[in-house]
Amino acid sequence: MAISVLGGSLVSSNSAIAQLLPPAKKAARVQITQGPELELSNGYLIIIRWTTNNPGGSDEHFGVVQYGTDPKNLNETAKSHIRLNRGHSDTVFRVRLNALKPKTTYYYKVTSIESNGKSDGEESAVNRFTTPGPGEVIAASPPQPVPQAK
Repeated sequence: MAISVLGGSLVSSNSAIAQLLPPAKKAARVQITQGPELELSNGYLIIIRWTTNNPGGSDEHFGVVQYGTDPKNLNETAKSHIRLNRGHSDTVFRVRLNALKPKTTYYYKVTSIESNGKSDGEESAVNRFTTPGPGEVIAASPPQPVPQAK
């Protein structure tokens, strides 16, 4: 019995495969075009979602939410990694806030940053949400702006 074996290399020397793309052109101005809004809320976690025009620059970005129980002291920060799709004109950011207290009002604002920490230059106004009680769930809630002092 004769067995033929065809050998080949699984390692490619094609440098185009490993080539990294240069950063995309930065947007002239980044704007929040939708939201921020609650995507999901239960007694201990919230997902906040918002959409901007594609900010460009580094493909690696983070959605950032600063929040707290005092609108003048947003002392907590949550962020979520996202990889920009250069082929899309918009970018959807989703950030999860964990370990929240039930039936508590929180205030928050959102922004986005490149992987080097540089801001995309757009930040939302301060909004608020109240976490539901144990066993309750809120799905998709529009933003609740904080009334401005007169």
